[in-house]
Formats: sequence, structure tokens, C-alpha cells
Amino acid sequence: MRYNVRSMKGRDLLTLSNFTREEIKEILKLASEMKYLLKSGKYVIPYLNGKSIFLLFQKPSTRTRLSFEVAIHQLGGFPIYINWNELQIIRGESLEDTVRAINAYCDAIVARVYKHSDLETIADISRIPVINALSDLAHPCQALADCLTIIEKKGKIEDINVVFIGDGNNNVCRSLSEAVLKLGGNMIIVSPKKYQIDPSYAEFIKKNAYKNSSLILTDNPIEGVKEADVIYTDVWISMGQESESEERMREFKKYQVNSELLSFAPNDVIIMHCLPAHRGLEITDDVIDGKNSVVWDQAENRLHVQKAILTLLV
Repeated sequence: MRYNVRSMKGRDLLTLSNFTREEIKEILKLASEMKYLLKSGKYVIPYLNGKSIFLLFQKPSTRTRLSFEVAIHQLGGFPIYINWNELQIIRGESLEDTVRAINAYCDAIVARVYKHSDLETIADISRIPVINALSDLAHPCQALADCLTIIEKKGKIEDINVVFIGDGNNNVCRSLSEAVLKLGGNMIIVSPKKYQIDPSYAEFIKKNAYKNSSLILTDNPIEGVKEADVIYTDVWISMGQESESEERMREFKKYQVNSELLSFAPNDVIIMHCLPAHRGLEITDDVIDGKNSVVWDQAENRLHVQKAILTLLV
């Protein structure tokens, strides 16, 4: 398979804000083609042959690290994983100087950070592409994999009702909402009122929505799922929010995705979770392991989407 890999070459992927609907569709198309080739046992051109990709992680990771490392290997590149605490940063070197050193050796930076501002600093200094592998603001790679999964399972994303239940202002929900609205789907965010998506961010993504895509906010889970094509949930307590655990557990108690809630949704609704799941909290075993769940296909699609991102940007 040969592909036009130059249209986005050299770009950063910090959020989906600077990527058009057409560019997002191009990433998803290439991801789908790469997935088909892998499943068919066919040869994929090693677009990253001879290239070294630096994986800089502040936070723990299972799927993100694994999927990026395997993606880089499958494209013929060499992944270099280093935890933040292994760098000279902990002995006083500035982030800027660290990035300059990485630029001297590598062809791209994949960064998983606590503060999005650190990611912006990395991108400002770097002359090689920077890819957001999760920050407190956004999780664009996850959102793209989610959209690929929805298209695979539902045949399209336009006019599809995606219902997110939980912390509506977390990084996953923000990126998912932006992607779904740009691609023509509808987003229903079901959260306690104090945990709804930031109003200014909501207005921003609505301005960039495609045609008649809608963003609906509610604190009523039953009303939220009645016309759902997709029900999506995530952990109630993200990394770095541990001090808020008691309050969050209390606030989100009635927002669990369980069989009772599913009884109010259409029979063909699909269940999504970005993982890791806290079983028995935001989702129950019978739902995440049930016939409507697509969470493992969703997790696999991280690999294929990230191969497409690396191919197009690097």
C-alpha cells in the first residue's frame, strides 16, 4: 500500500482543534486500510524505516505505551521509551533543554503529561513533530480510535448519537466531543452539573461542528440514553485527581453504566470505555463483558490509528 503521506507531514497533534474534518477522515481512512492489511497478513510499507520515535511519559500507561511501541515497530521505526523520572529534568535541567537534546537524536516525540502546558512548551521548542499521548486537557489519539470503532460498528458517524456518561469535563470527553461533532455526529454528555464540560470549550467545539451536529448536556442518565447509538463511560477519578476521590465517588454514584440503565437504551446500543475500567464503579462486569460491549475492539484500534498518525505526521 502506498499513500500520500506528505499532506500533514511535520505537524504536531496536541488537540484535534487544528485538524479539519477532511484531515481527520484521512487519518481514519488510512487507519482502516492499515488494519485491513495487518488482518490480511499483507505487507505494510515501513514508513518509519530508520526513524527513532521518543516516548516521553510522565504518567503510567498500558494501552498507550504498548500501542505506540507496537505501531512504531510495525512501521519499521525504533521506539525509545523513557519515563520522566529517568531524565535529567529531575536534577534541574530545564524542559526546554531536554527537548533540544531529544531533537538532536529523534524524529518525533510522543508525550504523555500531566499538564497540557508542558506539552505546549515541548511543541514550541521542538522542530520535530509532537504527538499528545494524553494530557489533562485532551486525549486526541483515543478520540480518533473511538471514532474508527464507531464507524466500524455503526457503519458511519454522521447522525449517530454518542452518549458520554461521567465526568463531562475530562480529557477523553472533550476530545471525543470535538471529534464526533466535526465528523457530523451528535454528542450527549450526561454528568452532574458541576462536572459538565467547560462552557467556553463547548461553545468552541460547537462552532467547528459539521452541519447540524448537536451537543446536548444533561444530568439525567435515563433521559440521556433513550436514543443512544453509543454509550461511553470513563473512570470517575482521573490521574492527578486522587484528592477529590471522596467527593467524586459521591457525585457520580448514580451515573454507573449498568444493566438497569441499559434497559432504557436501544437494544443495538454499543458500549465503549477507553480503559482502564474500575469495574463496579463507573461500569459493571455484566455490561463491560456483555454482548453490546466493543471495548476490546476500541482498545485495538489505538494501534491502527496511531500507525496512521505516525505515517502522516512523521
